[in-house]
Amino acid sequence: MPELSRRRRQLVLAICCMSLFIVGLDNTIVNLALPAIQHDLNASVSSLQWTIDAYVLVLASLLMLAGSTADRVGRRRTFQTGLTLFGLGSLLCSVAPNAGALIAFRMVQAVGGSMLNPVAMSIISNTFTDGRERAKAIGVWGGVVGLSMALGPLLGGALVESAGWPSIFWVNVPVCIAAIILAAKFVPESRSPRPRRLDPVGQLLVIVLFAGLTYGIIEGPGHGWGSLEIIGCFALAALAALGLALYEPRREEPLLDVRFFRSVPFSGTTLIAISGFAALAGYLFLNALYLQQVRGLTALEAGLLSLPSAAITAVLAPLSGRVVAHRGARLPLVIAGIGIILSGLLLTQLTVNWPIPLLLLPYIAFGIGFGTLNAPITNTAVSGMPRAQAGVAAAVASTSRQLGAALGVAIIGSVVTSHVTGPFATGFTAASHLGWWIMVGCGGLVLAMGILTTSRWARRTADTAAATFESDEPRIPVTTS
Repeated sequence: MPELSRRRRQLVLAICCMSLFIVGLDNTIVNLALPAIQHDLNASVSSLQWTIDAYVLVLASLLMLAGSTADRVGRRRTFQTGLTLFGLGSLLCSVAPNAGALIAFRMVQAVGGSMLNPVAMSIISNTFTDGRERAKAIGVWGGVVGLSMALGPLLGGALVESAGWPSIFWVNVPVCIAAIILAAKFVPESRSPRPRRLDPVGQLLVIVLFAGLTYGIIEGPGHGWGSLEIIGCFALAALAALGLALYEPRREEPLLDVRFFRSVPFSGTTLIAISGFAALAGYLFLNALYLQQVRGLTALEAGLLSLPSAAITAVLAPLSGRVVAHRGARLPLVIAGIGIILSGLLLTQLTVNWPIPLLLLPYIAFGIGFGTLNAPITNTAVSGMPRAQAGVAAAVASTSRQLGAALGVAIIGSVVTSHVTGPFATGFTAASHLGWWIMVGCGGLVLAMGILTTSRWARRTADTAAATFESDEPRIPVTTS
């Protein structure tokens, strides 16, 4: 690909960031709209869980496939296809007549979403060939994540209150159309000189594992944990996990290379991503229901209350990246774990009429925790890996984030709703304490794994794992305390 002018490179970055912005915005806005969706579509709590998790599960299942497809057929073409499907799915969601249709259309959205962020990151990596310039571009990329999270609650609340919940999906359509047109004009096509082979069996096993596990957790309270259907789901998920462990090592280019997990920084970061994003998803899910269904706030008022947490995340995310670059990943991960733990502990004391100033304290603590979490995840995951394997390792880290979000809504939502007794306001608030304790546990895992994955022993395991790839390429440095 010929060298692009600086102005053209900045345009490519802006176009790629458009996709990141709408995907990030969509996640925050949909959580805020759940009470309105429940009222208008007469949806059950499990349907609300599926409104979030159907999207996240499909996204998590297809992220690695989308990356390899883009390397093979063209990154710009895949990116534009993703924008088209995401916009179409958004339009369909806005006219969904019932909860089942909304869940199905969210899955269409997710198929498109899986082709956006990982492919856009590949486009950026190939556009910005200078290491320092690429680092700045990725910093801008991370800032857009924070911006979408900061604007999401406010914009979502205003849209739901003024135009109803379908409007939260309308905003995606013009952005998708503009990005498709601009990509055609300014983003050069690129492919990998040696694309990875497709792994349909591995892909199918990943889908069965994620879907079986999540379906069992969400539907368990309704069907009964001992029912044949739920036991069958968990058994199917276990068989899929076993199949991945036995089948993937036999492939020359597996979808999921189990050798990565010999590296403590990599395997530990997988747990950090799952735990941290499970805490985020559970926090957003319970908070939206508490503020609107229990406190009786409007969507806009709930969005305004959520703003401090999102704003702190937006400010701290790029600062965390700088700390990782200069001092390593341990400090941000320790702060992240402590922030999530503190937020969860405060919320275990939640009552129906908690004073608003007191309510802001756990929101601020969570913003500090999650704001410092995201930057070190990818850095720690790829630490010590040969550069040729860094993209695959980063894709697994991204998949872990989405899996964590799906499990957070599934586990925390199911635990809380199955313990609601009496009037909803008091019953939900008391039952939510169990969900907040789960969040405390997630923060504890982030803290423990943050210390473990940045130790000198972890560095040695990363070196050992990297050696199994027999690559002559330089490795990405491992950051320790």
